[in-house]
Amino acid sequence: MTSTPIEKYALLSDTRTGALVSEGGSIDWLCLPRFDSQAVFTSLLGTEEHGHWLIDLPGGAVVSRRYQGNTFVLETTWRTDTGTAVVTEFMPIVEEEGLLDCTDLMRMVVCTEGQVDVRSVLRLRFDYGQATPFFRYSVLDEEHNLGEVRAVAGPDSVHVRGPQMGFDDDSGAHIGEYTLSQGQSLEWVLTWHPSYRDINPWPDYSFALQHTQNFWENWAADCDFSGEYEEEVIRSLLVLRALTDSLTGGIVAAPTTSLPEEFGGSRNWDYRYVWLRDSALTIEALVESGFSDRADEWRNWLLRAIAGDSSELRIMYGIRGERHLPEFELEHLPGYENSGPVRIGNGASEQYQADVVGEVMIALETLREAGVHEDEFSWDMQKSILEFQEAQFHVPDHGIWEMRSEPQHFTHGRAMMWAAFDRGVKAVEQHGFDGPVDRWRELRATLRDEIMSQGWNDELQSFTQTYGGEDVDASLLQLAQIGFIEYSDPKMLSTVSRIEDTLVDDAGFLHRYPTGTGSDGLEGSEYPFLLCSFWLIEQYAHSDRLDDAREKMDRVLAVSSDLGLLSEEYSTEHHRLAGNYPQAFSHLGLVRAAAAINHPNRPVNPGVSR
Repeated sequence: MTSTPIEKYALLSDTRTGALVSEGGSIDWLCLPRFDSQAVFTSLLGTEEHGHWLIDLPGGAVVSRRYQGNTFVLETTWRTDTGTAVVTEFMPIVEEEGLLDCTDLMRMVVCTEGQVDVRSVLRLRFDYGQATPFFRYSVLDEEHNLGEVRAVAGPDSVHVRGPQMGFDDDSGAHIGEYTLSQGQSLEWVLTWHPSYRDINPWPDYSFALQHTQNFWENWAADCDFSGEYEEEVIRSLLVLRALTDSLTGGIVAAPTTSLPEEFGGSRNWDYRYVWLRDSALTIEALVESGFSDRADEWRNWLLRAIAGDSSELRIMYGIRGERHLPEFELEHLPGYENSGPVRIGNGASEQYQADVVGEVMIALETLREAGVHEDEFSWDMQKSILEFQEAQFHVPDHGIWEMRSEPQHFTHGRAMMWAAFDRGVKAVEQHGFDGPVDRWRELRATLRDEIMSQGWNDELQSFTQTYGGEDVDASLLQLAQIGFIEYSDPKMLSTVSRIEDTLVDDAGFLHRYPTGTGSDGLEGSEYPFLLCSFWLIEQYAHSDRLDDAREKMDRVLAVSSDLGLLSEEYSTEHHRLAGNYPQAFSHLGLVRAAAAINHPNRPVNPGVSR
């Protein structure tokens, strides 16, 4: 099965869910009404039979596509032998409380020159392509050729209103074929709403378009980042906003599931949830770019998610703070590039990962330093998760990369524990909060001595992935980022040298850690992880290797999609993006790396108390 390359997809978002639109005009992935809901278009992970919506110009070719300014309004220009047309599509931003239980997607074709033929192929399938809904077709306006397809399955109802379509028994799709002359246009609107509720009035296309454009442009205008890579940074920040649920403030890691870390392999995971780590790092990127007044939405999400539960802190939650995300497989789907299984839910949610509290504490300190008000509830929660960390002090974990092998003491995780207690101490010493600061100082000192003795290998002259191990891990680059060690410390520089020698591939991209040995409890291998390359760029910039930082930055940015989107990984063998897409981790890494290049003497997390 031949799949559309991941980088050929565009993201549409209404900040509650997201659609992926191929360069050829097919919406192949859309979960309704939330990022983590069941998909109604699932051909991304299967075939056309599993649901998609194509609008194209038969016999034509795409000559350009772009987002309109700093928005997620997609504009695609088609050309045929007889004319030219522009397809504009977007998910309207809805802010009126009474309309929040509906989700819309709007598509419009305008003939701009000559005459063109237009085709629409709508194949709605619920429950990730398993359920064929009950269809009802209505003619809305015979004079203007307007009709409506209504699809119902259980609690879900989807209406598609626009030019009339006929049902094709052989393909199970609603198909429409139209001819437009210069100046003529066609409009469609797809609306999800609960099947037990009446549908809202048909939204006005022009008003919805203008409102959505204003929303994205106004949000981007608050960015105060300037300098090299400004355009790429703004697009990355927009991606992070697009992945932030507007109702709850939760930031999903990606809008997709099971896009493979190795084509044809089994390392396929569901990323449509809120990782505390990813969210915390996103907050740092937002604050660095001037969005501190917006970042407290995530803090409020965090407070709700772990309220009353800090003794059993999770590494990830559902968008609304759900704790249990059981993992299961969809056997009816072959997977992208035949990469099975397709997974829903994420078993890693049950893991203990020692670094998470540190990342949360660093992010909350970043908000404090930016002047965001800290109330008593927020600080009590921080003291509570530090208690949780102390209770887990000697417990081995699964590490930042969610190993599915036996737990170990990972050097990165222990350093993040150090950072958590360090930020607790700093909150008391510099911000006047209360807490068992003497105990935190003691634990911080114990961790520092332990890491320097057990996480450092004298013979190899480097920090190691695990205590007593010999391998290095790209996450060790964070030791300098969190202030555990200086960027230019000889121990850090020699560790960087080993990382370059063992984890950087021939094309200059960085792997997370050695794979293919089974040491992580998984079969197969994976491609270089883009966040890790951005971490290396950050290290270069802050250790007097600015030319190397720029060279690698340009190298990594060159593999972005034409719309500036990045996935989780990049296959230097296939010259293709891989993994879930677009990926918050990659885009927040880009923002930090660009900040490091522009301000090499001003780390995001400046020197901390020791």
